[in-house]
Amino acid sequence: MSYVKPYRSNRLGNWYEDQRLYEDAKKEYLEKKERGELAGQKVDFLKQHILRPVDLTVTNDGRLHFGDVVMLVNMGGENRESSAVSINTDINGLTKSPSPGIQAPCGISAGRTIQACTRTAFIITSVDGSPEGSTLHFEQSFALKTTSGFASGLYLTSDLQTFHKSAKKSFLQEVNLEDGGCFLSWWKIMHFDPQERLEYEGHPVPANVKVLIIHCKTNQALAVLGDKVLWTTYGKEYEVTAHTFLDSHKAEQDNNHWILCTADPAGNGLVLFNHPQSAADKEELTQANPGI
Repeated sequence: MSYVKPYRSNRLGNWYEDQRLYEDAKKEYLEKKERGELAGQKVDFLKQHILRPVDLTVTNDGRLHFGDVVMLVNMGGENRESSAVSINTDINGLTKSPSPGIQAPCGISAGRTIQACTRTAFIITSVDGSPEGSTLHFEQSFALKTTSGFASGLYLTSDLQTFHKSAKKSFLQEVNLEDGGCFLSWWKIMHFDPQERLEYEGHPVPANVKVLIIHCKTNQALAVLGDKVLWTTYGKEYEVTAHTFLDSHKAEQDNNHWILCTADPAGNGLVLFNHPQSAADKEELTQANPGI
């Protein structure tokens, strides 16, 4: 009769130390989860707040006014889709006190999801003492500010490019968000057609039509670059810079064409997409009669 020797399981090595390390790591994980400090929880928190819907302004006279909440939309081109100027921050760009919000300076990008939310909403802000509600005119200086609260009321700002300060991909003039309004955050609107530009100077700016957004200090136009792709927390997006792209006729290319979008009075989203024909008709009408 054969005899089988009983087998005893013996732990080898620093098994006690490994077990304690595992227990400590598990405890730390559960504590972070309870405080909402896990990376996944932070991303969910960021998206929950920054993608929260925002009500854009409904314009009754077809014009833009100081205090209006708008979106800056580029209708796309040969190598890019339609996109909107968007706050580009991640979980490392948030402040905790006195309340959660976006920390300055903060980058921007052109997101392909055109949705009115905290990330894409900008307020037309006066820099020359014009009262809120008054009409914005071509060539008049103004500022573009994010909404208050989580977006922190930051100003769209740019400055001359240097060796140490430029756009990440293209190395052109950088555009970002800063927490103080100054001359670097002043912009003006010009007609997109150079032949009509002088005729439109000083006239009210219509909403939902193509225009140029020019930086006052550097005289460079806001632009989106379809060949410079940024991979962000929100997916594939385009780089935004301040640079004037001219064609062979010395006219600005569609990289520089922007539409300041307002809400549809019927409550169905943006005028631009719900009534594209009426927007086009309005553009033809303003070209025929610059005084409207």
